[in-house]
Amino acid sequence: MRTKPPPSLLSLTIDSAVLNLSDISDLSSIPDHILLDLFLRILRAGKLTEKVLRLFIATGKDEVISLVEALNIRHVLTPVLPTIQGVLKNSEMSQAVINDNEVDIVIGALHADLTTFMNEWKPIFSRFHLIIVKDPDLKEELQIPEGFRADVYSKADIERVVGSSSSIRFSGYSCRYFGFLISRKKYVVCIDDDCVPAKDNAGYLVDAVAQHVSNLQTPATPFFFNTLYDPFRKGADFVRGYPFSLREGVNCAVSCGLWLNMADLDAPTQALKPRQKNVRYVDAVLTVPARALLPMSGINVAFNREAIGPAIGPALRLTGEGKLRWETVEDIWCGMCVKVICDHLGLGVKTGLPYVWRTERGDAVQSLKKEWEGVKLMEDVVPFFQSLKLPQSATTAEVCMVEIAKAVKEQLGKAHPVFSQAAETMVEWVKLWKTVASG
Repeated sequence: MRTKPPPSLLSLTIDSAVLNLSDISDLSSIPDHILLDLFLRILRAGKLTEKVLRLFIATGKDEVISLVEALNIRHVLTPVLPTIQGVLKNSEMSQAVINDNEVDIVIGALHADLTTFMNEWKPIFSRFHLIIVKDPDLKEELQIPEGFRADVYSKADIERVVGSSSSIRFSGYSCRYFGFLISRKKYVVCIDDDCVPAKDNAGYLVDAVAQHVSNLQTPATPFFFNTLYDPFRKGADFVRGYPFSLREGVNCAVSCGLWLNMADLDAPTQALKPRQKNVRYVDAVLTVPARALLPMSGINVAFNREAIGPAIGPALRLTGEGKLRWETVEDIWCGMCVKVICDHLGLGVKTGLPYVWRTERGDAVQSLKKEWEGVKLMEDVVPFFQSLKLPQSATTAEVCMVEIAKAVKEQLGKAHPVFSQAAETMVEWVKLWKTVASG
């Protein structure tokens, strides 16, 4: 009587993978022939779900995609309605959903006296942990009032973590990136020290942190534009003709807030229109459509650190980068990197609420000389990001950043040396992020 040969180690491993699918998040490193065998065994076991199918499609392997097409396997469309049921009102969300221990507020201190700034924000900030990063070039001691749970980081702390030989510079507005680096919270909210809380149209103080977290906790809808803005806000919903298969939305990774008073104009526009102010409080939030770029600003922004953290970092700096808003392009470049990565990973970016009230320091005319270099660079930067395609194998923000850096060096590096430096900084930032995260 012939006995059945014992199963091989490979066969046992594949069987174990079939039984433990819920613990697997990435299949891209598995050889093609093993991947196909695993896929067929999952089919035979009746364990092919939407989640598992997406896992295999994400590998980008032609053999897998061809097999899916040959077997005519299709995604199941599950209509979701109505949207508002089960979603908290904005006022309820700020009270019921926000976990204080999940939020870090990062403040880049470019000015020594933070007394007025902190006291203005006390009703909102006092419940959360604050990370205050002092501009390494600031010589005076920081003045911070009592009543806050704050950790303050100076030049010595930055050098202790990053090292003095690093090419990454955390001076000026870039000091906020050090706060992003050392945070351990799920949500990071960043507000500049020249901003105070705004008031809505009814005269009530705007809780910027609550609104940011609300934006991040409710789905984004980047793949089909909803003409009633964010369908998950109170009083809104999906409009007629919106595909039911897209109504679940995707996770929102970035919330870009706005501000009243000083508009976010470039130096040429501000110099020509010195009296132009933003006085309209528009009570709306919308998802930025997929494949549409935006110049993200670090003035009033929040993001899901777990989902997109390493994609938000320093990179492109002008030759004569200064200390004023008009003299920096770093956060603009960062926003384009983040948006391309969010589109690739299937994440959303929202803009609109919350507002802050912003004052501006400096002279736009004097800053024009420094910013003009950045204005010219944007003519090369925007077409580059519009045509950029990331490989299917890039499934994390870290890998996406490295891939973008490669493309920057190859396609833009010859046009201007600042791009080659930006590519090197991006790679170094990812390495630094991993190092800090590991210990």
